[in-house]
Amino acid sequence: MERLTADDIESISVLKDASAAIYGAQAANGVILITTKRGNTGAAEVTVTYNEGISQPTVLPKATDAATYLTMLNEINMYAGQPARYSEEEIQHYRAGNDPWNYPNTDWFAETFKTFASQRKVNASIRGGQDKFNYYVSAGGNYQDAIYKNSATYYKQTNFRGNIDGKINDYIKVGFDISGRMENQNYPTISAGSIFSMLMRGKPNLPAYWPNGLPGPDIAEGLNPVAITTNMTGYDKKTSNILESRATLDIIIPWVKGLSLSFNYSYDKYFINQKRWRTPWYLYIWDGESYDTNGEPLLTESKRGYSSPELWQSSQEKSRTTINGLLNYEKSFGDHNTKVLVGVERITGFDAAIEAERKYFISTSLDELFAGGDLEKTNTGSSSVSKRQNFFGRINYDFKSKYLLEFLWRVDGSYIFPSDKRYGFFPGVSAGWRISEENFWKNSLSFINYMKLRASWGQTGNDRITAYQFMSSYGFIEGDAATYVFNLSTQNKVMQELRIPNPNVTWEVANQSNIGFDGQTLGGKLTFSAEYFYNVRSNILWMRNASVPASTGLTLPRENIGKVSNRGFEFQLGYADQTGDFSYAVSVNGGYSKNKIDYWDETPGVPDYQKTTGYPMPIDLDNTINTSNALYYRAIGIFRDQAAVDAYPHWANAMPGDVIFEDVNNDGVIDGLDRVRIDKTVIPTFTGGINIDLAYKNVYATAFFQWATGAIRYRYYEMQGEAGNYLQSDADGRWTPDNIDSQKARTWNRYGEYWRNQRNTYWLQNNDYMRLKNLEIGYNVPRSIIKSAGLKALRIYLSGMNLVTFDKIPDFDPETTSPTSYPLNRVYNVGLNLTF
Repeated sequence: MERLTADDIESISVLKDASAAIYGAQAANGVILITTKRGNTGAAEVTVTYNEGISQPTVLPKATDAATYLTMLNEINMYAGQPARYSEEEIQHYRAGNDPWNYPNTDWFAETFKTFASQRKVNASIRGGQDKFNYYVSAGGNYQDAIYKNSATYYKQTNFRGNIDGKINDYIKVGFDISGRMENQNYPTISAGSIFSMLMRGKPNLPAYWPNGLPGPDIAEGLNPVAITTNMTGYDKKTSNILESRATLDIIIPWVKGLSLSFNYSYDKYFINQKRWRTPWYLYIWDGESYDTNGEPLLTESKRGYSSPELWQSSQEKSRTTINGLLNYEKSFGDHNTKVLVGVERITGFDAAIEAERKYFISTSLDELFAGGDLEKTNTGSSSVSKRQNFFGRINYDFKSKYLLEFLWRVDGSYIFPSDKRYGFFPGVSAGWRISEENFWKNSLSFINYMKLRASWGQTGNDRITAYQFMSSYGFIEGDAATYVFNLSTQNKVMQELRIPNPNVTWEVANQSNIGFDGQTLGGKLTFSAEYFYNVRSNILWMRNASVPASTGLTLPRENIGKVSNRGFEFQLGYADQTGDFSYAVSVNGGYSKNKIDYWDETPGVPDYQKTTGYPMPIDLDNTINTSNALYYRAIGIFRDQAAVDAYPHWANAMPGDVIFEDVNNDGVIDGLDRVRIDKTVIPTFTGGINIDLAYKNVYATAFFQWATGAIRYRYYEMQGEAGNYLQSDADGRWTPDNIDSQKARTWNRYGEYWRNQRNTYWLQNNDYMRLKNLEIGYNVPRSIIKSAGLKALRIYLSGMNLVTFDKIPDFDPETTSPTSYPLNRVYNVGLNLTF
């Protein structure tokens, strides 16, 4: 979806209530419907859009400088009763920064990142048609550079689309849609996670580059960020070729009024090839004493990474075929109107992949598999198929378009489940009442010119789980025990059972209930809507590994035992008007949602305040469920002095400047029973946005603000201390013997302190934010000016994304998922759109 070209999109719809049930097994979390543009009757119209932009991170961590870092290392020694590592004179040299050979002061982020990265997009389309033939054809491409200096990371895409509609006669219409794109992704062989991990750890007293321009030493494992972000380490190239197609046939049955048939055939094909060429790279080391004959420091070249080049290569082929047939019937009886839809659908998927690797290349000049050594060469491959069959229907009834009723159902069959549990029945019903059409409303509340009440209930099934859990599965053992020798010569691969089967595995079921209203007043200028929802997800697959101890040695299967409820509300309020040449529209929307675990497996004997039942799903930043990470020691302050330590229960060896853990159960001991669950996760509970559209004659401006509240994040970052630098926000105002009333902990070293290696609320951050997500200011050049150039329309605009953010997180963007992930970018664009 994120690869679609915005210029090709006609409309986007979001279905979150029972109406999504008609879309079946993959609609349990809602449906996003994207409709692309089609042709229209008239002369051909050509549209060209060009966009040039620059991007930069919305925020980057600010680490301490060399003087502060070394001061904090001295504090580590002081707390351990050891002498200082650095003298005040040495620290002053680092602070002065006038001797970069001996006393470097490196800002690793500034050395690694450039100020802006470039990006551009171009798209051209032609649209038109006649009575019996309409077409929309487009082609375009985009390019995005990374924020690294001398970057080996970039993304290129070329795409095309063709939507063709034909009318055979008054009863038969055909359509053919085809789209394709080629994606080229290029990366260094070191992952973004490793790069940002090293940036976070980057010691400011080590040089990124020596003053002569050669790359300096590594932080760890050969990883110097200014080197590993370039092509010094080789390359990792991924090429994806995607073809998506659809053919449609619509038939009106002339001898049965209101009856029609529709047939759709869709075929999608994906070819993905990846080539990772890993080569050694070289950094330069100085011992601080050796000089060449010119008196310049003598650097030693040091090989890092791999001892010799290595090549890994893979090829993957995927396809998806969808066939469906629909029967539609419409009939009116006076003021009574009915619509009936019945359909059947079959979806088949195929996936096959092969990969190979060779090491010990004698040169970096030839990056092909045949040139690698035979020792330790590997290859593997796999394939899979998927099949789903669905039967569905919908009945709509309305009386005078005033009373609305819809019933829908779906029978989904999935290869995921055993034969006797393969099919699930999922119904839904919705009702609406346009109460503003009633006479009592028109007589008493006519100032509200439109009001509709609505309610719905529906079920959807979810089969997005690991396949074939009802079967015993076996796999080959990897590692030293992977082979067994027979007859003293023949090596045979060894298999083992991977899991215990669950023959009763079946559909997870989402029950969705909604009630709400939509209205308009002031002649349609003011619009409003609101709804309350209550969703219950049952039969969630979960293991009984909490109530069954690990000492049993059992590897339990997942069972349909979980139940989670989610409830909340949504609202929308908008106003639009025009005064002379000035028009404006403002709307605000928001939604509150909070889930709760109603049932899943719990450990017997656990205190109630440590159970997960009744609390939100414990979701981590990577969107995985982690029950252990949801337990925290509650931090209630900082020990200001030894007297404070002695006066309150504390962790063994606690000292002034350490974090105070609350004695939750008041037993005078700080241990695992003092951990508690909290009522917040990384998922915000309240989200919303504000849209503003302004126009005066040919000038327009649009802005979108978004916000999210109710979420937290655990700000536990990379190894700090001897292994890496600190954040400036942690260094400022920290506890020291001269600042004993600080609310920040003292300097720590890696994971040594108990409040570093035990999960606690000291590291939790409020992740509430509001940001100007999008802003665009443009000018539509008057037709009188461009007509002579043969143009119908010309629009010039400036736009930006993620421009301003208001939050309480000093070093990271609130929308990022990890402190070591590639940062979210702020983007500035200039573009034009012309039509002729």
